Amino acid sequence: MHLSRDHLREEVLAQLQEIGEVDILVGIPSYNNADTIEHVVRAVNSGFAKYFPEQRALLVNSDGGSVDSTPDLVRNAAIDDYRLLLTEHPVRPIHKIVTPYHGLPGKGSALGTVFLIARELKARACAVVDADLRSITPQWIECLLGPIWREDFDYVAPLYHRHKYDGTITNSIVYPLTRALYSKRVRQPIGGDFGFSGRLARHYLTHSVWSTDVARFGIDIWMTTTAITGGFRICQTFLGAKIHNPKDPGVDLSAMLTQVVSSVFRLMETNAAYWRETSGSAPTPLFGFEYAVGLEPVQVNADRMMENFKSASGKWSEVWARMLSPESFSRLSALAESDGSDFDFPDELWVRIVYELARAWKRDESIRESLLESLVPLYMGRVAGFVRSTIDADSAEVERRLESLCLEFERQKPFLIEQWDL
Repeated sequence: MHLSRDHLREEVLAQLQEIGEVDILVGIPSYNNADTIEHVVRAVNSGFAKYFPEQRALLVNSDGGSVDSTPDLVRNAAIDDYRLLLTEHPVRPIHKIVTPYHGLPGKGSALGTVFLIARELKARACAVVDADLRSITPQWIECLLGPIWREDFDYVAPLYHRHKYDGTITNSIVYPLTRALYSKRVRQPIGGDFGFSGRLARHYLTHSVWSTDVARFGIDIWMTTTAITGGFRICQTFLGAKIHNPKDPGVDLSAMLTQVVSSVFRLMETNAAYWRETSGSAPTPLFGFEYAVGLEPVQVNADRMMENFKSASGKWSEVWARMLSPESFSRLSALAESDGSDFDFPDELWVRIVYELARAWKRDESIRESLLESLVPLYMGRVAGFVRSTIDADSAEVERRLESLCLEFERQKPFLIEQWDL
């Protein structure tokens, strides 16, 4: 399914006709975010006023049918006195559109609406920010839009300082795998807050992905990968701390994990001709002044995650035996039966398993659902081992450990290439 202006509501089309064109646009996808949305909207409006006072600006709230007061809070949020921001009142008025989105429930459908509006209004520089942010400041708008507006980049990925156990899906799978595949070091490829050019928004709309998992949780990695493989100019920008509503990776992330990994594997299949020709990885330009920030702790129950992995090994043993090589399956079985006191999940084994699962996903569509379900306890085992081995490590040491994991993904990439089409 391709998105077209027919997917926009009549009242939105009328607003677009009245607005005409804009220079910059920020989208906020939301669903029941009444506790945080007003702060995010005020930060965006303040960023427009302080850093882009002469540009025609638009804020788009693409809402998933909130049953709380989210839409009303967006409509009513305002800056009472711009002098408090050390800036004049913006030269141009800031427009605002609040609309439900069309399609499958999820962030991807919400952003599809933002892309459509950006195209219709010929926006040059755009950004999207999460609605549950508590750490967003007006400077984020400059950080996300500035490299596009002033330096002609097409895609701006966020770089945050996060607690060492925040973002376990990113750290254990998505970042190292994406880096190895596409040879770009984009540290937060599913960070949630991005900048993108109008031409990249138009490019996104040429793809028919809006009835897939991209429309749910897969949009962030799809945006990053599509920007890389499309040859667009990519950079990162430092945003400080990302403080939002953290989740225990052992409790709340199973659905997100399966849908994100499904999107990653689907993108591997779509872009195989691209990544088969790349090796190693290169740094991505970074904007912004990087500084130390205070971080909120993220509690992880490693013992519970380890027990979930070990107890699930019986249920999924036959599935793993079908999808993994005999050597990997033997080592995994031994790990599941090991004494919990010395439990560890080696980088080398984890990388080999991820590559073998990707190969199995590509070979047999009939096993994809069970493969993704069986990945959940594997992920829990991997995170449990990582947490237990880094419990006393500081953030710098954890980042060094993650760099080693990335290099292991890069080292084993020839195995993936060799096995992909067998």
